[in-house]
Amino acid sequence: MQELQYPFDSRYIIKKKKSIKRQLLEQDINFIDKKIAILGGSTTHDIMMIMELFLLDQGIRPTFYECEYAQYWEDVMFDNPELVEFKPDIIYIHTSNRNIRQYPALAMSAEEVDAMLDADYDHFLKLWGKIENTYHCPIIQNNFEYPFYRLLGNADATDIHGRVSYINRLNERFAAYAREHKDFFIQDINYLSATYGLDKWSDPLYWHMYKYSLSMEAIPALAFNVSNIIKSIYGKNKKALALDLDNTLWGGIVGDDGVEGIEIGPETSMGQVYSEFQEYLKQQKDIGVILNICSKNEEENAIAGLNHPDGVIRPDDCIVIKANWDPKSKNLADTAAELNLLPESFVFVDDNPAEREIVRTQLNVVSPEIGSVEDYIRVIDHSGFFEVTNLSADDAKRNEMYKENAKRAQLEASFDNYGDYLVSLEMKGTIRGFEPIYMDRIAQLSNKSNQFNLTTRRYTRAEIEEIAGSDEYLDIYGKLEDKFGDNGVVSVVIGHKNGEILDMDLWIMSCRVLKRDMEFAMMDGLVHKAKAAGIKTIKGYYYPTAKNKMVKDFYALMGFTLVNEDDEGNRTWEFVIPDEYENKNSYIEVIN
Repeated sequence: MQELQYPFDSRYIIKKKKSIKRQLLEQDINFIDKKIAILGGSTTHDIMMIMELFLLDQGIRPTFYECEYAQYWEDVMFDNPELVEFKPDIIYIHTSNRNIRQYPALAMSAEEVDAMLDADYDHFLKLWGKIENTYHCPIIQNNFEYPFYRLLGNADATDIHGRVSYINRLNERFAAYAREHKDFFIQDINYLSATYGLDKWSDPLYWHMYKYSLSMEAIPALAFNVSNIIKSIYGKNKKALALDLDNTLWGGIVGDDGVEGIEIGPETSMGQVYSEFQEYLKQQKDIGVILNICSKNEEENAIAGLNHPDGVIRPDDCIVIKANWDPKSKNLADTAAELNLLPESFVFVDDNPAEREIVRTQLNVVSPEIGSVEDYIRVIDHSGFFEVTNLSADDAKRNEMYKENAKRAQLEASFDNYGDYLVSLEMKGTIRGFEPIYMDRIAQLSNKSNQFNLTTRRYTRAEIEEIAGSDEYLDIYGKLEDKFGDNGVVSVVIGHKNGEILDMDLWIMSCRVLKRDMEFAMMDGLVHKAKAAGIKTIKGYYYPTAKNKMVKDFYALMGFTLVNEDDEGNRTWEFVIPDEYENKNSYIEVIN
């Protein structure tokens, strides 16, 4: 919903929250359901209501538990039965500097200040440990915003007695804990309050009248930000950028002004702004965002513009370049098809509001209102399209993987026989039980895979670790490499044992390795491991969504028999393991 896209009107959202919720629930969205506990050190009811809107817009339908006012510590440490019964998928701890119990007095020694800091940190350390041991779910914890006054002026940041100094030290303790603990995430309200404006964020009126730790109008900014963390945890991030060229990546029109006439580089102030924007976009590659061009242009002119000596983004930085006179909506749809991605995985960046609206309407693709060029970075960055909660080694090389896929596509086109093409790839696969080195990637894949995902189950890293360490489950991952490069972990299978029956909880595969026999190799690995565990029958389940229709008949392809289908299209399949199982994979050399 465009009203919920950054930059949004906070007053409008607060005023219209009920009608916005009604509209969101009426849309044809395939929601995932999650239980979220909000444990607040201040009043949180409006935060919860506004957060719900952003989560619904991101495809997550939340059910909330909200603690009583300022009972965040007691609910966890004394096992509130209601919270225990709720069994949250995520716990969000909404605390602020109002919940720092004491600050250093000017008469304190350095040792006394350190002891106070240790006590405040230990208060939260115990809380996080109890949550981890009791609920085994991700934790989102606010850090602390700066105080709304500085008793020592500028020295408040350097003197050990200053509140700014104390908050900085406490925030660094929180950050260090986050670095060391998976499934623990900091909501950086210190940064949020700075970008919003600390004086407006921390208006004391709202604390003393309503016990809100931030102003009412700041609530949508906070709720939007925490919703971005949650949607990232559950694989709802965008995956790719589709970028216009003229007056988007550079100033001017390359076809009219010529390469020498476009604004990019150090010679003009606007050229510097466009260069900084290109630098920002190129940095997105490091976190796994796929860069593509979608422009109405002659391809020759587009390539020449991208090769401008002062440019930052080069043709080689982009996976797909569509520069022609077709509608941009068609070019973006074609790009998505070439990359085996859904169109809604893209963010379309274009200076032309008419083009943005056409792409939004026809493809349901997000296209932010980027404003003038000076605003481009701020709008895209604050929108949280690519919020990082888990950065794997595969993310850093994702663009390279897609380039390698393009080479594979070129090679495929040169063969008349598809089997000969697969042989020419010289594929090698690794299929093994879950290993610690790949836990992050396995959890990430379970949350990002939408099309080749038969049950749409999502797992946190902690849940993956629990499965890997349990005799009740059978788990395998699959890696695939060929002469063009390593695709990394591309498939994950999880089943739970029920006597001689294995019930499949998850079967996912990255769409970038479709039609390369990897699904057959995984089936072979599953059967052999199941037989070794004494399993006689494998039961597979397919739960339809708007995105996974491609695997509707997957189990039939694997040799399963359909045993049940209900009115909603949910299917149950069965595979009785024969005494002599014949491998289905013909083209991948598998290392078990």
